[in-house]
Amino acid sequence: MRTACVNRKTNETDITLSLNLDGTGSYDICTGVGFFDHMLEQFARHGGYDISLKCNGDLKVDCHHTVEDCGIALGTAFTKALGDKRGIVRYGWAALPMDEALVLCAADLSGRDYLNFDVPFPDEYKLGDMDTELFNEFFLAFVRSCPMALHFKKLYGTNNHHVAECVFKAFAKAMSQATSINGKNSGALPTTKGTL
Repeated sequence: MRTACVNRKTNETDITLSLNLDGTGSYDICTGVGFFDHMLEQFARHGGYDISLKCNGDLKVDCHHTVEDCGIALGTAFTKALGDKRGIVRYGWAALPMDEALVLCAADLSGRDYLNFDVPFPDEYKLGDMDTELFNEFFLAFVRSCPMALHFKKLYGTNNHHVAECVFKAFAKAMSQATSINGKNSGALPTTKGTL
């Protein structure tokens, strides 16, 4: 079973997380940030990952530490669950539509961290209690904890809720493909370098 548990406690957040890469898309998520919970639920369901995530963060300050630290914890869980990455497809991509919005996402589980988040939102815009600038912080924290190249590009979209949901659903589909087992080469490393 490709599973992992992460417990992460700092002066800013206290996080308990469990992940099953080969799940059914079930989730039990509570970060105290409603819109962020909604996005992580989309990621679990559309990626086919079972995720349980509880975060008690310093929301009296703002949402920043909660969102960033959840990115660290989730990325760490993926790193643990993937192990040496033997047999995975490695690459994944998606063009995800939602009504008028369309977002591209491409992922390479390369072992090298890089994020290109080309998804503009209006300055100082919030979705619920969540600042939209924190999406970039979440994905940056994720790729630093699960080293990978991750690219996003917004092609269309005027409704910011739709755009954000496209981002997380596209991420789910790209990651589902990248973390899946390659039936042709199960057990092989998807690289000529001998390690990822």
